[in-house]
Amino acid sequence: LWHSPELLSDIQDGYSISGHLLVCFSSGYFIHDSLDIIFNHQSRSSWEYLVHHAMAISAFVSLIITGRFLVAAMLLLLVEVSNIFLTIRMLLKMSNVPSPALYEANKYVNLVMYFAFRLAPQAYLTWYFLRYVELHGQGAFLTTNLLLLDAMILMYFSRLLRSDFFPSLRKGSAGRDVDGEKFLID
Repeated sequence: LWHSPELLSDIQDGYSISGHLLVCFSSGYFIHDSLDIIFNHQSRSSWEYLVHHAMAISAFVSLIITGRFLVAAMLLLLVEVSNIFLTIRMLLKMSNVPSPALYEANKYVNLVMYFAFRLAPQAYLTWYFLRYVELHGQGAFLTTNLLLLDAMILMYFSRLLRSDFFPSLRKGSAGRDVDGEKFLID
């Protein structure tokens, strides 16, 4: 997208070899990660990731086969940029860094990256699909996937906000975490 911004003018039929390879590679990653979760008996605690991966794999495979909506997939893969800061956040929490300054700085950078690379592309694509894509066949399938991803991203965002910015909202009436032991919360 950086080297070929003209692709953004044709989200449905724009094509680049590097974009195609990116979607193929990402599909392989999602397949590998799903198998890793299953074979390491983490399915129960990671079922949300398996649902997310199944949606991504099915959507990406349809894009690979038809060659359509490749630019949409490339835009959706921008979310991976924010994963850098989510992973730093998780590692800082796990390592119990003695100085909270690094965690505090990452907390705000993470929030900005979440908006810029998750919420903004997702909102744009949802608007685009609902406005311009015919809701039959592949268009209907991808729009449904996109709307389900919207719900998941907003759910993760609310967990992130509660954990990092409104920790008093994390506790239920019995004094335990409302969301259990999700890594975004803990």
